[in-house]
Amino acid sequence: MVVRILLLGSGAREHAILSALAAEGAGHEVTVAPGNAGIAAEATTISLDPENPKLVADFAADNAIELVIIGPEAPLVAGVADAVRARRIPVFGPGKAAAQLESSKAFAKRVMDAAGVPTGRAERAATIEEVVVALDEFGAPYVVKADGLAAGKGVLVTDDRDAALEHAEHYLQLGPVLVEEFLDGQEVSLFLFADGETVLPLTPAQDYKLVGDGDVGPNTGGMGAYSPLPWLPAGFVDEVVDTVALPVIRQLASEGTPFSGLLYCGLIVTPSGIRVIEFNARFGDPETQVVLPRLVTPLSGVLFAAATGTLGEVPPLEFSNDVCVTVVVASEGYPSDPQTGRPITGLDAAAAVPGVAILHAATARDGDRLLATGGRVLSVVARADDFAEARARAYRALHEIGLEGSHFRTDIALRVAK
Repeated sequence: MVVRILLLGSGAREHAILSALAAEGAGHEVTVAPGNAGIAAEATTISLDPENPKLVADFAADNAIELVIIGPEAPLVAGVADAVRARRIPVFGPGKAAAQLESSKAFAKRVMDAAGVPTGRAERAATIEEVVVALDEFGAPYVVKADGLAAGKGVLVTDDRDAALEHAEHYLQLGPVLVEEFLDGQEVSLFLFADGETVLPLTPAQDYKLVGDGDVGPNTGGMGAYSPLPWLPAGFVDEVVDTVALPVIRQLASEGTPFSGLLYCGLIVTPSGIRVIEFNARFGDPETQVVLPRLVTPLSGVLFAAATGTLGEVPPLEFSNDVCVTVVVASEGYPSDPQTGRPITGLDAAAAVPGVAILHAATARDGDRLLATGGRVLSVVARADDFAEARARAYRALHEIGLEGSHFRTDIALRVAK
């Protein structure tokens, strides 16, 4: 079935969603707002402000849009999904109230406590004096998080107490912060479709948050990811569904804030069991770039079912048996001070590497030139039968790409490529 779709967003996550929709071969009519240079080569893009609820809802109604897909978090927090639903148009993404799972870490902690979901201890601090007390209570390593949205950069984990205080002081200018208990273990990202009552899990992935090889340097929005995770214990996904996702979805429904869209569970596997680090209210980036390429089940049908409350009728999702690795190309100075406006070359040669796709994150056309317009510029995605070959393909493609001063991690999926 051909669906008229409006996709909101401009990053590699949205490019991955667009690619998954195109892979169905159904000929969906997709409009992307605002998109980027890579997306514009494959779909119609418009300059509509994705964070303006009325403009989005009006456009969807005036253009007979049958499904709105909200990619990034900002439109969700702005209430775009609410405005679209008010026009009786199916929308994939939670309303503003339920999106607080991502926009307020204090809200998420309260919901987890009410639902009995396993997570680390945390203290909300509104002053630097309260931060000091909490840091001393939990001890090192220190974990300080901005309570609100921070583009994936609001979390600091450090043994340096002064650095923790400096981080807290910075984000206290924007609102309260959370000081949390440090949890040790391997991190896992698990996406689940939700329709307010039912959840349907995708396959787990692992991302790399710190900027440098060996997990050093500042936090970023994500420098790479891989999927599946062969080291996870059997039954992991079922356990997350039963002990995390369903309890949270039911708790939100009981509070009158049903969650319909994509529930992102940021998890850690500790010696004491699975613990929740955070929730997001949308597909994660860069994990989406390695999860969706392996999805065999048509994506549009699942998105529509989640948007229309019929997810219970969808069978378990099917995934291919291959593996997927993505490596992010970042501008010089990212994440603190990315240098933009520089030309990008070599993408045709990179995309010619077998099993490789180039997804755009922050690009724009200037005549015949392709320019970098942000910190995370491209996601190089590679599929193969095993991780060693997927890594080899990804890094072969990366060395074809030219962007002055750019950098990328060289150890993505290295631990599973042996």
